[in-house]
Amino acid sequence: MALMVVKFDLKKRVKLAQTVWFMYWFAVLAGILVLSLGLFFKIELRKRSELMDNNESHFLPNLLIAMGLIACATNAFGGKVCYDSLDPTKFAKWKPMLKTFLVLCVGFNALLVITALLCFVMRIPLQFTLAQGLKNGMKYYKDTDTPGRCYMKRTLDLMQIEFRCCGNDNYRDWFEIQWVSNRYLDFSAKEVKDRIGSNVDGQYLMDGVPFSCCNPSSPRPCIQYQMTNNSAHYSYDHYTEELNVWRRGCRDALLSYYGGIMNTIGALVLLVTMLEVSTAEMHISACHLQSYFK
Repeated sequence: MALMVVKFDLKKRVKLAQTVWFMYWFAVLAGILVLSLGLFFKIELRKRSELMDNNESHFLPNLLIAMGLIACATNAFGGKVCYDSLDPTKFAKWKPMLKTFLVLCVGFNALLVITALLCFVMRIPLQFTLAQGLKNGMKYYKDTDTPGRCYMKRTLDLMQIEFRCCGNDNYRDWFEIQWVSNRYLDFSAKEVKDRIGSNVDGQYLMDGVPFSCCNPSSPRPCIQYQMTNNSAHYSYDHYTEELNVWRRGCRDALLSYYGGIMNTIGALVLLVTMLEVSTAEMHISACHLQSYFK
């Protein structure tokens, strides 16, 4: 459909140019928001990077940072073009680039949509990354004297306290690994010998959990050792007793935390995309109306 050429007087041209200029610079602020969200998410992931199985989890925050920087640069350029549009001498150098610039804006908006969708779907690979990372981290919990692993005990304890969780899937995960260092075991004691000899891996396994699994809200003193031995505790039945350790697994707790962040970021990126599309549409309409040329 052919468009009728519309000629604007100077006052209308100034008003339209100012409107598009304002939208471009508002979009620059939106780009700063995307950049800030990427930096925030990256910092949150790095806080517990020891519990991640690989570095692929940093792909999304890196993408957000890149898209934020591109958004700032693109919209700042668009704002400059709008500012110079009222001066034919200054605008002449930008006129040949307009079509290419608007095509790039469309492509960039498509990338923003993809980025927003990734914020929602990256929860799935993050789940497997956390599962394997927590499993490895729990194995190293006892290695407080091993260089490169001496921090793992503190990391896991702080995480379990902060997120009110215990183990990978649940507290019973601690029953399957040796989480007490050999340094603190008396190998001459019969109990230690029996426990080490009770499994093919020669590990000191027990039905206990670290102190950080204890729920401080429980009225009963924390039962963190011999949790399945009813005779070891007064008036206790581990099948029916409300355990005073956190029942929630840390993988689920962390996934819920990071998933909430990603869903929020995804929604905000979609809003930024709508702003970018609106700004590009207004710029295209301005070009069709020949507001820059008449």
